[in-house]
Amino acid sequence: MLEALIEPHYPKMGPQGGRRPFPLPVMQRIYCLQQWYALSGPGAEEALYDIQSMRAFCGLELGRDAIPDETTILNFRHLLERHELTKAIFAAVSEHLAAKGELLRGGTIVDATLIAASPSTKNKEGRRDPEMSQSKKGNQWYFGMKAHVGVDAGSGLVHTAGVTTGKVHDAKVMDRLVREDDAAVYGDKAYASEAKKRAAQDTGVLWAVKEKAKPGRDLTHPPLRPGAGEGRAHLPHRQMPVRLSQGALSRHRQERRAGIRAVGSRQSLPRPRPTCVRRVKQGASAPLD
Repeated sequence: MLEALIEPHYPKMGPQGGRRPFPLPVMQRIYCLQQWYALSGPGAEEALYDIQSMRAFCGLELGRDAIPDETTILNFRHLLERHELTKAIFAAVSEHLAAKGELLRGGTIVDATLIAASPSTKNKEGRRDPEMSQSKKGNQWYFGMKAHVGVDAGSGLVHTAGVTTGKVHDAKVMDRLVREDDAAVYGDKAYASEAKKRAAQDTGVLWAVKEKAKPGRDLTHPPLRPGAGEGRAHLPHRQMPVRLSQGALSRHRQERRAGIRAVGSRQSLPRPRPTCVRRVKQGASAPLD
């Protein structure tokens, strides 16, 4: 299914010959490894030489097959970005998970993470990247962008993702991370807005600030802290949060590390109630305003 999305845009060997492109399934699987293990182009090339299981996943064999170099890997990623195929892939995977019943629906965990960029002005333009900006977290300033993620609270699978410049507040894009049929929304204090909580409660949507998981708690009806303005949500005891790893995977001893790990219980959820938020556009991995 994913190969069918990319194949019309993938280069083919012309009548005049030239360098034969690597098979599309190989490049697509390398791209998946880059996402799962947070690998750069050079890091992906090195991992393919070092880690046999990665070569096996991509259908490559040392001594028999050529290993794509970092430039080839980078060009494939640029091909996907140029034709907006990353959005199509994200939408296709989400549809597949929903059809298989993996996305349980009923609740969403919203969160954002800072992605650093170089603040250097030693480049051809003599200035910083205009799409990046400064953001303060605690007492520390960062320069870069933000990735905003909506995670299915029952399964731990990402259903919506988007990016903004670093200075955009998390709460401004929260509505785009919540599905129309979600009956519960979990977020940290960055999303704690009295107006949003009141609007959600008026339509029967549970709004809670998440904290460390405790055993035996009901996902869709977490207890509210008495006498406080904010609720604290308790996730199921089998629920593990999504963890995004950083850095390159370059040694065989790191083979078993997962870049994105999500393991959760698959208990049934009650029928969702109407919400006050609008539907997330299909494939909403585009930049958020």
